[in-house]
Amino acid sequence: MFHYIKGVITERMPGKVCIENSGIGYEVFVPDNCSALFDTGAETVTLYTAMAVREDSVSLYGFGDRESIDMFNLLQTVQGVGAKAAMAVLSVLRPKELKKAIAFDDTASLQRAVGVGKKTAQRIVMELKDKIGTFEGIDGGEEVSLQGEVSGNREQAVAALVALGFSRTEALSSLLGISGEDLSVQDYIKLALRNRG
Repeated sequence: MFHYIKGVITERMPGKVCIENSGIGYEVFVPDNCSALFDTGAETVTLYTAMAVREDSVSLYGFGDRESIDMFNLLQTVQGVGAKAAMAVLSVLRPKELKKAIAFDDTASLQRAVGVGKKTAQRIVMELKDKIGTFEGIDGGEEVSLQGEVSGNREQAVAALVALGFSRTEALSSLLGISGEDLSVQDYIKLALRNRG
């Protein structure tokens, strides 16, 4: 088992990179949303890795930070989610975005990942909600409730923002930090849009 590989990126390919260490080039699958961070021939980089062994192949999956590899391993504890599906999820959602999607029951964001359908997204939310704990909010470092429950005018504002094209996670996130429970739906929407701006 490789914990990490430190070396120089010698080649970038769709969804993977080649990292050279001691004259050996390791082909490592990386998330689509971060492969651009690994420039070829740049300084030495560190990839935290996980190995997937199957009957017909051995694959390495790599990430630039510990949080990503931890979420990759956690996703694979969900029934029906293997290494490829976990990588697909982390290719469309960074770790904090993934935690928010799970916390706020945002299965639509999870379904943006290739090969992740509605039932798999629902299983991810159901099985991981109690495992991710609490996490920091967008800007203020405040703790975000795992339930992500909103009601009344706030819920109507969330629905309106979703109708405008935001995901539920984005809508809920934009309402974080807005004080006052007696605001009108329009006021919540205005403040939420201002937060996103």
